[in-house]
Amino acid sequence: MITAVIIAVVVIAAAAVLFVGLRRARGGGRGLKHRFGPEYDHTVARHDGDVRAAEQELRERVRLHGSVRAEPLPPGARERYVAQWAGVQEQFVESPQQAVTEADALLARLARDRGFPDGEHFDEQVAALSVHHAHSVHGYRRVHTATRGQSGTEEMREAMVEARRLFDALVAEHAADSTRNGRPASAERGNTPWALPRRHAKGSGT
Repeated sequence: MITAVIIAVVVIAAAAVLFVGLRRARGGGRGLKHRFGPEYDHTVARHDGDVRAAEQELRERVRLHGSVRAEPLPPGARERYVAQWAGVQEQFVESPQQAVTEADALLARLARDRGFPDGEHFDEQVAALSVHHAHSVHGYRRVHTATRGQSGTEEMREAMVEARRLFDALVAEHAADSTRNGRPASAERGNTPWALPRRHAKGSGT
């Protein structure tokens, strides 16, 4: 009789441990999905739908890069970056391929100056950025892909527009001179619109 009671207690205890473990695992998955948003779906797709492998990768990113703290831009750097991005957008009209190449390099430098890994190690830099800017890092990835010269003009235009979200976040967030009168960096320059022209760009079919 005592043996049966002991066995029952052990079984109940094991079931309780399993139940708690499953709840934590599910909760962790929901937490990762909430934290990474579209980057969560991108990572799952890259792992061919293997949610467990994708979540393991995302947890590793948080472990490696979660403690990164954005460095403030030095005085004058923000204005230079905003001017450079405006120049890249203007260049897109005549030379889309050159523009995305320069945008890619500019984002890499800006991320490095904000304290993220150097752009020479693109995958590591994007992994770190995804932990802190999960909802805007995909545009940078698209611009980087476009530098290979296999994207059409419209694809490059869309990549530039999407990458602007990460640019704005990096150039303004926690910078010592990030805002004036409560406006973000991009709001101060009327010649740096979100939208890039669809027409007149070389190679455009529109």
